[in-house]
Amino acid sequence: MKHINWDQIPYEQINPHFRRKLAWDGDVMIARTDVEGGYVVPLHSHPNEQVTWVMSGKWRFHLENKVVEVGPGEMIFIPKNVPHTVEAVETLVAYDIFTPPRKDWLEGDDAYLRES
Repeated sequence: MKHINWDQIPYEQINPHFRRKLAWDGDVMIARTDVEGGYVVPLHSHPNEQVTWVMSGKWRFHLENKVVEVGPGEMIFIPKNVPHTVEAVETLVAYDIFTPPRKDWLEGDDAYLRES
């Protein structure tokens, strides 16, 4: 068992528009992301299943030849290895849940976010 208090986890500023907090244990990772409106996450894919749950603001996902807007109280499930890009329609707060944990995020090897 692992007990975590979000308030005790420092933010990691990934780029001027995107910051996050990470918590993980075993096969699950949760990331709180705070993103400025207008920011676009470049096209990428990963071997992790993903759920994104929006608390405030709005994401616009582009995947599998579809565009899906996800707003407060809504979630999107993204299968592993599916290329996608996402744009912050509005400044937002969202939680990303990954299984297994994102090794690239844990090791800081997520250049597609850091170069933005």
